[in-house]
Amino acid sequence: MLARELLGTAQVPGGEELRLYSHGRDFMILLDRNELMSTRMRGSEEALAVMSLERLANARAPHLLIGGYGMGFTLRAALKNAPPKTQVTVVELVPEIIEWAKGPMAELTGDAFEDPRFTLRMGDVADAIAERPGRYDAILLDVDNGPDGLVRADNDRIYSNAGLAAARRALTPEGVLAIWSAAPDPRFTKQLERARFAVDAVEVSARYDAQGRGKGPKHTIWFCRPS
Repeated sequence: MLARELLGTAQVPGGEELRLYSHGRDFMILLDRNELMSTRMRGSEEALAVMSLERLANARAPHLLIGGYGMGFTLRAALKNAPPKTQVTVVELVPEIIEWAKGPMAELTGDAFEDPRFTLRMGDVADAIAERPGRYDAILLDVDNGPDGLVRADNDRIYSNAGLAAARRALTPEGVLAIWSAAPDPRFTKQLERARFAVDAVEVSARYDAQGRGKGPKHTIWFCRPS
């Protein structure tokens, strides 16, 4: 039986320590005993991009803001499915996450960082959201564990009433705010509606088998349009 190998650690600013492990050809990032992400479960992270782009079918040159690089599943799905003139800006808070993408997980990352449509910005995605009204056609948030966060207390401000209002201002009139979560949260759905979004909460399988059938736990993605 293969043992997990610790490849690196990272201190989240204002939060907890993350640990990157390998297990054979798989990778996983853990917070304490919680598995935050894994190469074995990528379905919902890819759906975050694919299903957002489906809702932007009329946008010929959309600008996507992705909050949290993770293992890059959302970024790579966006680059694979987006129109040629798309801009994709990824904001990542933890430098080691990008170092791991270029180092131990370089094969997984592929050539995504060389794609001319891609821009990497280090820092807090809340700052990028607050900068300029009407800038983004889609804001895709895969930050922490969703609204019920584990990693960093400051992430709560993204999902607060003020944070949702800022996201609404940052979107184009037909834009989409998409929020990933490890679990459903009816209270957060109501909070989104109070923030003047039309909300579609979708359950997505965490992984798929060789025939494309959903397997494993279900994750939740809220797709929200200004109403």
